[in-house]
Amino acid sequence: MGIAIGLSQVSKPYAEALLGLAKSNDLLTETNNDMTIVSSFLVNSSELTKFLKNPLITRDSKKNALKDILEEYISLSTLNFLFFLVDRSRIEALENITEKYLELYLVEKSIVIAKITSSIELSAEQQRRISQIIQRITCVKQIKMALKVEPRLIGGFTIEIGSLFIDTSLRGQLGQMSSLLLD
Repeated sequence: MGIAIGLSQVSKPYAEALLGLAKSNDLLTETNNDMTIVSSFLVNSSELTKFLKNPLITRDSKKNALKDILEEYISLSTLNFLFFLVDRSRIEALENITEKYLELYLVEKSIVIAKITSSIELSAEQQRRISQIIQRITCVKQIKMALKVEPRLIGGFTIEIGSLFIDTSLRGQLGQMSSLLLD
């Protein structure tokens, strides 16, 4: 657990630096697309992740692998940032840096991710109405919804936005009634 905390602390300054660099060069959208691609490669290739984290592999080998794998998919500026991470022996934190960068990008663009769990699949109209409610609650420009169906909720839905949790599900209401009766 100490390693995860350490990587998280190391990741934020690098992610912030990349965001600042992207903003100053007017490459915010391009860099976000690049980091999404990098994240996808890392998620889908445990071999690449292990390779980059292996301290026995030389910096040049890591740079060559990154170039061979990513050069045709990401910009030169993002590839150079990855090389910088290799030179600074921070490439092992790439997953965390990528994740933190994507979070910072959403904040920069005033986009909120709302995790919505419902008992049934929500219609487009229901999604639109929930999005409007969330926009009023959070005062943000754009909502990105991560939808999940969980039949155990019985009815209704839950919304999770950061530390805010709203439970309108029948299961949640039954739980509240139960705790009131037991007090």
